[in-house]
Order: sequence, then C-alpha cells, then structure tokens
Amino acid sequence: MSKVVILLLGLLTLSPLFAHAYDDGGWVNAHATFYGGGDASGTMGGACGYGNLYSQGYGTNTAALSTALFNNGLSCGACFEIKCVNDPKWCLPGSILVTATNFCPPNNALPNNNGGWCNPPQHHFDLAQPVFQHIAQYKAGIVPVSYRRVPCQKKGGIRFTINGHSYFNLVLITNVGGAGDVQSVSIKGSRTNWQHMSRNWGQNWQSNSYLDGQSLSFKVTTSDGRTVVSNNAVPAGWSFGQTFSGLQFP
Repeated sequence: MSKVVILLLGLLTLSPLFAHAYDDGGWVNAHATFYGGGDASGTMGGACGYGNLYSQGYGTNTAALSTALFNNGLSCGACFEIKCVNDPKWCLPGSILVTATNFCPPNNALPNNNGGWCNPPQHHFDLAQPVFQHIAQYKAGIVPVSYRRVPCQKKGGIRFTINGHSYFNLVLITNVGGAGDVQSVSIKGSRTNWQHMSRNWGQNWQSNSYLDGQSLSFKVTTSDGRTVVSNNAVPAGWSFGQTFSGLQFP
C-alpha cells in the first residue's frame, strides 16, 4: 500500500461560487440494485480507478452509476443521498449516503424494465450490497428509490497518487470533498508553469511533462466551479506509486 504523506502546505483559493448541483435539494426518481457480495469485495477497482475502496476511505458506501448518470466518468466522486420509496414490502426507513466509484454498464439484450436496469436513459444505482441493505431487504433485488446530489464529507485533504513513469505522469485524485466530481486539473512543477492535465480514465489525470525531482502543485476544479489550489503538496523527493495529501474543499 502506498504511504499517504500528509502535507498541509498550499494555498486555498475559491473561484466565484456557482450554483451547487446539490443546492436545490430536489429528489429524482430512480431504481437501485446491489452487487459485490456481503463484504463488498466485488466492488473493488472499478471504472473510476479508485482501486481498494477501503484503503481509499470510501468503504462500502459506494455505487456504480448507469450511463445516464456516469457522464463518461466525470461523475466519479460525486455523492448522493438515496432512499427507498413506494415499496412498503421491501423498503426500509431512512436514507444512505454513497459516493460514485464505478460504472454500471448497459445490457441492450434485455429490456429496461427486466434486467437492463442500467440501459439509457435509466437513472440507476447499483449499490454495494452492505449499503443497499440499509434501505431495502436483500430479497427485493431491485427497488424504486429517490435520490439527490449532496456535498461530499471527506476526512483529510484531497489525495494525489502519482503513477506512470517519466514523461507519463498519471495522477489518481481521490477523497475529494464538496461536489466531489473533478472536472479539471492543472499541475505545476517547481521549474514549470501551470499545465492543464488531460483526463485519461475515471479520475486518473495525465501529464506528459518531465516532472521528476520537482515539487508539485495542483489546481483541482469540481462541477460546481470551485477550485482548490494545493501548492507544493508533493515534495521534490517523490517517487512513483506514492500518495500525497493537499488541501480540501471547505
């Protein structure tokens, strides 16, 4: 496991506040199923690239999103409140909070209402089994739900895991608070200017610059238009495979 180095260096800046995707508090109808087994081991990895969801801090409160919600991976890290509705036989009281960590692929061979739950344009959550069982009984299989976007409450700073190799820096960004879903990232070495990173897949962001031996700073922007700048979050002596912590959205 990569060592998480907690560095509190950096400067937090906020761009002018845009309307938060979760501010209206409106509930939307959807359906939910579950996967991954009773210990959620089958949810590890996934299309967002987070890997071991336990060590990354997401635990079992996770969901795979249907095509309509996944947004080609840009929704990774978004947080949702979900409650089971309109099915007194199977629903349990209360609601759950989950983070989007995976993609629920469509099955076009099956109809939307009989097995093709994640087909477009369905709004569907395939939940980790343990968290599904907080809102519905196991035997239900699939239940109607209502959901809404909510702010992500994360402990500690945004985490930057540096993978790849020289001239191919692949940075996995995790533990993002606020809106949670990263839309844009820039990187700056101690001997470079700010450079925009391209999204490779999930929440893995790529830079092809030579940054070895330099301290690294990051600008992270989420879907609500807010930006956090973590100056010198990564010290000059970093190695590939290490994880470092920057600042966090308030």
